[in-house]
Amino acid sequence: MFSITKVKRMLIVGLASGALLLSVGCGWKANEEQIRQMEETRSAALSAEQKLEDLKQQNQQKQEELAAKKKELEQVKAAKEAAKQRVDNWGN
Repeated sequence: MFSITKVKRMLIVGLASGALLLSVGCGWKANEEQIRQMEETRSAALSAEQKLEDLKQQNQQKQEELAAKKKELEQVKAAKEAAKQRVDNWGN
């Protein structure tokens, strides 16, 4: 059957579990002002996340534009150098 120590352990575990359930069940509840503040905070966080995503996309677009401009600059420099070479060779 059950020994005294097992019964004591089960009783202690049962009482501790019951106390835990009661303390959690009778806990703090948010009032209307706190709920409103939490909603405002949540809304601000979602807005900030959306703005971050928009800025990341804008940054990516600007990086692509910069790369295109750098490529165009290299092409213009190459054309300028080729034109300079033709001018230098034309006089000879």
